Amino acid sequence: MRLNDIKPAPGSKKPRKRLGRGIGSGLGKTAGRGHKGQHARAGGYHKVGFEGGQMPLQRRLPKFGFKSHAALSRDEIRLEELNQFEGDTVDLLTLRAAGLINNATTEVKIIARGAINRVLVVKGVKVTKGAQVAIENAGGRVEA
Repeated sequence: MRLNDIKPAPGSKKPRKRLGRGIGSGLGKTAGRGHKGQHARAGGYHKVGFEGGQMPLQRRLPKFGFKSHAALSRDEIRLEELNQFEGDTVDLLTLRAAGLINNATTEVKIIARGAINRVLVVKGVKVTKGAQVAIENAGGRVEA
């Protein structure tokens, strides 16, 4: 093989269309643009979804729904759930091991719902003011 023998694969290079070069070329006169209308004119265009002035489909349909991607990684734990929690330290790993949160959860907040009647140490988990008071009244503490 020599450098001057190298050629592109057969069929990989198609010759460009030479528009408007006479009737014999098959692309003369209207040059593949048909007769009249917006597409036959130079500079004619319309935006995506344009339906000739009719109300476009995406505007005819009602707006609905919203799903927060942030909500998929956040969760709440109630104080009453911590009563069944085994162990004395509450953090993401122990909550995950206990099955109270799933693997996708990266942020947890303990909310003041129900009562807590055991001593717990909360680490690296957000806590509402009411929940913090309840945990401290039960003899536990909240660490940042």
